[in-house]
This record gives sequence, structure tokens and C-alpha cells, in this order.
Amino acid sequence: MLATETLHFTVLAEAMLQSISNVVPISFEKKSAGAIEDHLHLEFAVLIGLTGELKGKFIFKGEPAVFSAIGESMFGMPLEGEMLVSFAGELGNMICGGLCTNVSQNGIIIDITSPTIVEGLSKISGIKKGMEIVVDFTGKGQLSLNLLLD
Repeated sequence: MLATETLHFTVLAEAMLQSISNVVPISFEKKSAGAIEDHLHLEFAVLIGLTGELKGKFIFKGEPAVFSAIGESMFGMPLEGEMLVSFAGELGNMICGGLCTNVSQNGIIIDITSPTIVEGLSKISGIKKGMEIVVDFTGKGQLSLNLLLD
């Protein structure tokens, strides 16, 4: 990976974690981070496009129960069915919106697309530059935050 790409991933990762801490009222711990090579397997995920000075995708993947637990912490009730799907997309919007604000403080101007929800076994391939950060929400489970740059 080039030094510029590494810098972009670092800035995006830090901005993502800061945004999560601002949006989600559950303590969390960064469990791991690493490069993504070739492909991702998904079962339940939110995909949001990245436009502007950097182009790519953000993918939040995890068990539906984790998204539901986050929703319950925010709204006081567990979410399921269409409410869960809608919430997952909105959670992605809130986190990525905060990320855009955070990276703008580093002089990087980006925007996001509307969320796409992925349900069922899926595979995204052809990844050339990607990073995955796994976060553990205390007592609720883990989400994988995937940053893919074009």
C-alpha cells in the first residue's frame, strides 16, 4: 500500500471510531484491524458509497442481533423485521455522516451515498485496497467495519 493510501485509511479509521463513539451509546473496544484482500463474505450488512476526494465503500457487517441491540440502546426497544433493516441503514448513515464531518477537519472533503442493505449470503470480490476494523460492543456483540477504497 502506498504511503498516501495508508494515511487515508488511518484518517478514515480514526474518524469512523470517533463517529461511532458519538452515535452509539454503548462502550466498545477495537478488537482488531487488518487489510482485506480479494473478497468479503456478508450475511447482514449495510453498504454506503464514498464520493468526493476519496472514492470507495463502507460496509458495516454483523449479526442482525447486534444491530438490534444497538437500536435498543438508542430507542429503548429491540428492533426486528423491517424496522431492523431500516434502522441498520440509518445507523450507517449516522456513522458515515459523522465520519464525513470528522475527516473534513483534516482537509478531506467526502460525501456518502444512500445505504444499501445486504441480507442473505453474499460475496463482494475484486477488492484491491481494503481495511477491516472489528469492534466489540460491550455485552452486545461485534461489528466489522470495512473501508474499501477504489
